[in-house]
Amino acid sequence: QVQLVESGGGLVQAGGSLRLACAASGRTFSTYSMAWFRQAPGKEREFVATISWSGGITGYSNSVKGRFSISRDNAKNTVYLQMNSLKPEDTAVYYCAADSRNPGRLGGSDSSRYDYWGQGTQVTVSS
Repeated sequence: QVQLVESGGGLVQAGGSLRLACAASGRTFSTYSMAWFRQAPGKEREFVATISWSGGITGYSNSVKGRFSISRDNAKNTVYLQMNSLKPEDTAVYYCAADSRNPGRLGGSDSSRYDYWGQGTQVTVSS
């Protein structure tokens, strides 16, 4: 069983920055591909970023590429999402997710690949 707890959300002005963190339980965290997704009001959940088990491979949606950065610290069982140059359209609940069923493989952008999800953290960007 894996538990994921996000933190770091909040209210920020457009152009500002936030750093989200996702703390995971479980001794095999370092084998999981991890990802961030987000869901805005009235919209479907969408992929934001993913990172391989080692942190050596990352992937981003076109909407955040160049502004967001995903990283992980396996010693701390934590994955991060650094968000810079935030825009009002980045407003959403942000979720982290873990793919425990395919250890050592990159999870990618398909939400169905991820079997564990956090409860989400709200990010609001004001204009």
